[in-house]
Amino acid sequence: MATYAIGDVQGCYEPLQRLLAHINFDPQQDQLWFAGDLVNRGPQSLEVLRFIKNLGDSAISVLGNHDLHLLAMHYAKLNSRKSDTLNAIFAASDRDELLDWLRHQPLLHLDEAQNWCMTHAGLPPKWSATTAQKLAQEVEAILTSVDCSQFFENMYGNKPNRWSDNLSGFDRLRVIVNSLTRMRFVDEEGTLDLTSKEGLDTAPTGFKPWFEITPRQASATRLLFGHWAALNGQANAENVFALDTGCVWGGTLTALRLEDQQRFSVAATPA
Repeated sequence: MATYAIGDVQGCYEPLQRLLAHINFDPQQDQLWFAGDLVNRGPQSLEVLRFIKNLGDSAISVLGNHDLHLLAMHYAKLNSRKSDTLNAIFAASDRDELLDWLRHQPLLHLDEAQNWCMTHAGLPPKWSATTAQKLAQEVEAILTSVDCSQFFENMYGNKPNRWSDNLSGFDRLRVIVNSLTRMRFVDEEGTLDLTSKEGLDTAPTGFKPWFEITPRQASATRLLFGHWAALNGQANAENVFALDTGCVWGGTLTALRLEDQQRFSVAATPA
């Protein structure tokens, strides 16, 4: 039995199938962990959702910002963006079933026995894995409730840009979501910069990649994250494993075998 963590699929169904063939994935024995952003920008988001949903207990997935955007479009009737490639999902006969399944996925997966934690964007330096899990569960309770449309109507925005235990309401939920699904650069006080999206050399003055801030409360926990294609799978920090290698941008799709940290990749397009 093996467990593989896979970076942002973003609708790249065909590369996903080639990657699973490459690692000889057996759903009867192995398990896949997906680091979020199952959908959008790629050509086959519908096929990706159906496939991962049908894997049942053989797959674990956390929500990414593109997954939440899809849910907001459905439950809050928000408009699409020019770069969205989600129309096939909305036209599908099983749309409601798929999106109900998606909104029941967590923002964070923590395996304390094996010392692994997975989120889409990482963990803020001031949060331990258990603190982050408790905060994620606050959002998950809203996502799975009948009031989820109100949350999605108030989800978007870059403010507040710093966590405080005193935050409440949608401000509190928004910071949790942004921290777990959109974060890249932070400063020593924990302020989020949510505008810079490229490589490490694009950090605004006074900001660093979240995994370079010290001390990190979760430094002893092995962290898996996607979201940041410009890193090309390289975080260069102890116990931090970047998984997004830019498949949707013409790069590769990568799986990390958790038992020995060996990486496996396939190109976005067949050779």
